[in-house]
Amino acid sequence: MNKHKSQNTSLLPFPVIRMAADGNVDAINAVLKHYEGYIAALSTKRLYDENGNPHLCVDEELRRRLETKLITKILAFKVA
Repeated sequence: MNKHKSQNTSLLPFPVIRMAADGNVDAINAVLKHYEGYIAALSTKRLYDENGNPHLCVDEELRRRLETKLITKILAFKVA
């Protein structure tokens, strides 16, 4: 498979970006959905139980903070 083709399929369509920047709630939710895996990966922490065994957990507070920051940046984004 062509490397560029696989990258293009993961891009958000420009109209969704424009509508999200204009404050459309459905478009903002589409952007959040697009980045939910990345946000979950960024907010994953390794915790250890009483026996020293590692467990991966999503820090929900950090995940919400990252989503809030993304929404703030979406609304501040100026589409030319």
